[in-house]
Amino acid sequence: MPGASAAPTASARFDPWSAAFVADPYPAYEELRAAGRAHFFEPTGQWLIPHYDDVSALLRDRRLGRTYLHRFTHEEFGRQAPPAGHEPFTTLNGNGLLDLEAPAHSRVRRLVAKAFTPRTVEALAPTVERLAGELVTAFRADGGGDLLARVAEPLPVAVIAEMLGIPPADRPLLRPWSAAITGMFELNPTAEAAAAAVRASEEFSGYLRELIAARRTDPGTDLISALIAVQDDGDVLSEQEMVSTVVLLLNAGHEATVNTTTVGWLTLFHHPEQLRLLRAEPQRLRDAVEELLRYDTPLQMFERWVLDDIEVGGTAVPRGSEVALLFGSANRDPARFAAPGRFDITRPADGNRHLTFGAGIHYCLGAPLARLELGASFGAFLRQAPDAKLLAEPRWRPGYVIRGVSELLVGW
Repeated sequence: MPGASAAPTASARFDPWSAAFVADPYPAYEELRAAGRAHFFEPTGQWLIPHYDDVSALLRDRRLGRTYLHRFTHEEFGRQAPPAGHEPFTTLNGNGLLDLEAPAHSRVRRLVAKAFTPRTVEALAPTVERLAGELVTAFRADGGGDLLARVAEPLPVAVIAEMLGIPPADRPLLRPWSAAITGMFELNPTAEAAAAAVRASEEFSGYLRELIAARRTDPGTDLISALIAVQDDGDVLSEQEMVSTVVLLLNAGHEATVNTTTVGWLTLFHHPEQLRLLRAEPQRLRDAVEELLRYDTPLQMFERWVLDDIEVGGTAVPRGSEVALLFGSANRDPARFAAPGRFDITRPADGNRHLTFGAGIHYCLGAPLARLELGASFGAFLRQAPDAKLLAEPRWRPGYVIRGVSELLVGW
């Protein structure tokens, strides 16, 4: 590519398998931004993109894709097909909105959007508020404990279960399935992680196929019944598309909400002046939620394939490459945010254009639901537990891409 410069390599401080890096990746991001706009990372064979403007532009650039199979075979693209042993995870993941490209993505999203509407989310608001209030009430009555296990995890699982019409007795299955499947989204997942994802994909898919069959004969007011019924000029969702959509709604929404809740509270406890301000002025909650999503985003990296040769800051990134869009770095880019390393709940939500939910055609369909759950959860704590405090510094889970703590001990 004429005029393209030699490829810079990533800073040695960028080490996604290091516990210290996972606990605080932001100094490494600062180095990456200062050193250039595209950095080759040898351990994963990816190009790291750390700047806000580049991440935002590449999310919208149709020369990149979450998949390449709508244009190339694996051989044509110079990549190996996923191992046969990764089925049914590969099919489950490949038919979800997150990994589809146009025209398949446009078709499935149009159909799903007819069932999963803004009105659907609005109608859930009283249920979400009630569930959040009940969880915090019980947590307070028991004297506190692990906020992750007692509040952050149960709320989104309960909400999605209510949406899907999953019987209460079956709901404990959802979180382990979600955790196992999302383990495959980490960098260079182990054989054990792959095996767990395959088992979870098989079990969850089988469960949902039975649920879909039951709703076909006895439809209700739940989302699965709506997905079955939706059509557009005679076009309908296939069973696999429905299964993949439901799994994505659980996995993406659940992981983001859980980690934003726990890491968000950790951030507030580490910034007591901001927590005092929020407690004194709870009307700032909407702004605070957006700042929490920006300041320590739950999804640190979003990967895309390069379908046609591109340049980023004068560096050639050829077709067949994979770029790693660093959301966590983009959300701390001083070219976009004033004093980005400062946690400030007075940043107006309307001007806080973070990239936590992505951009372009893959912008998170569940973002309104995530915001509803976060507002309900934080609001319930502010009202019912204004004196909550951190009892111990948590350990970070080893995963970097979907980043969170292993527990959050809170008391009074």
